[in-house]
Amino acid sequence: MTIFRKPRRLALSAVLAGGTALAGLVSGPVLAQEEDPIRVGVLHSLSGTMAISETTLRDVVLMMVEELNEDGGLLGRPVEAVVVDPASDWPLFAEKARELIEVHDVDVVFGCWTSVSRKSVLPVFEELNGLLFYPVQYEGEESSRNIFYTGAAPNQQAIPAVEYLMNEYGAERWVLLGTDYVYPRTTNRILRSFLNANGVSDDDIMEDYTPFGHSDWQTIVTQVRDFANQGLQTAVVSTINGDANVPFYRELSNQGIDAFDLPVVAFSVGEEELSGIDTDNLVGHLASWNYFMSVDTPENAAFIEQWHDFIGSEERVVNDPMEAHYIGFNMWVQAVRQAGTPDVDAVRQAMYGQTVRSLSGYDVVMNTNHHLSKPVMIGEILEDGQFEIVWQTDGLVVGDAWSDFIPESAELTADWTYPWVCGNCTEPRFEPAQY
Repeated sequence: MTIFRKPRRLALSAVLAGGTALAGLVSGPVLAQEEDPIRVGVLHSLSGTMAISETTLRDVVLMMVEELNEDGGLLGRPVEAVVVDPASDWPLFAEKARELIEVHDVDVVFGCWTSVSRKSVLPVFEELNGLLFYPVQYEGEESSRNIFYTGAAPNQQAIPAVEYLMNEYGAERWVLLGTDYVYPRTTNRILRSFLNANGVSDDDIMEDYTPFGHSDWQTIVTQVRDFANQGLQTAVVSTINGDANVPFYRELSNQGIDAFDLPVVAFSVGEEELSGIDTDNLVGHLASWNYFMSVDTPENAAFIEQWHDFIGSEERVVNDPMEAHYIGFNMWVQAVRQAGTPDVDAVRQAMYGQTVRSLSGYDVVMNTNHHLSKPVMIGEILEDGQFEIVWQTDGLVVGDAWSDFIPESAELTADWTYPWVCGNCTEPRFEPAQY
């Protein structure tokens, strides 16, 4: 039996069933016991190479489920969190997604980190008409009526980051380093096209990929350093994911790479990943997100206090994907209340136009293309592993599922209202729900 406990009180009970932990949060006001619970699936890796990033996302969903129950539940019903561990195994993600929907009858799922895990579960959610909230930056080039993408699309992270390096650092040569799977390769395809459109030749672009969990970075970092020593300002764009980031940044430090001579901007490194690294020699390297823990707003201060209380440690950090789950979870709750039911079709329809005050103080909105309008921020790494925000957009940027820099995608749109248009097909893949 697996039991989730928090230091301040025992508030979670769990039943192990076929490798699945069913966490029912029942503290707070007494809920109507005759009503069946509303079940929230949590599909995040708790072991393997991605556990460094995903475990904290499980925890933040559990925190929000607990808070919801303390406020009386949802529609007068208790809420249960069903937690599974797909163990950084992409086919296992699909198996666990099916288990959540078919065996545990969850009403919604919050989960995945890598795009390969999302691609693995997508057919399951479409086949079974499940609902997934995906909280991490991704490569775009996808549109599903069964997924709400609460992380950044490329135009909300990658493109602004490269523009920042062009404008602020005068970068003319580019190193695109990524983990070898769909997100880095597709993002770098978009970035290469963007760079070409801005006068950067392919000779001034180095591109390299490594497997998940890669640990020996000495040769690659040496190649990067040699590529940068050609007389032109060079910048590194990193789509390295998971625990491979720890030895990568360590090797940068070992080889004395200075952030102001060769800046690295990362799309998958935030406060959680830096918490396990000595950042003394990484000061000045960059990350591009829609949120940083250092944001100074009342909403953020309250969230951090709640998180530290829940997790029982003042040392635990928060990060962008946690904020994305915060936004998505609260939008889902609002949509369930508006629809008067957790039914997937009704909730999907109610999601459009939902607005939540983000931790960074913006009223973010869910659009009919299943992407958020969000701010974009660039942060510099500080010695304490936090980020100083050095640039941000004046307002919100609408997430674009289809990149303007991929010719076959430039004219595509996605609008999942009824009647709806599917962005990547000429004929509907589904019969739209009737209302």
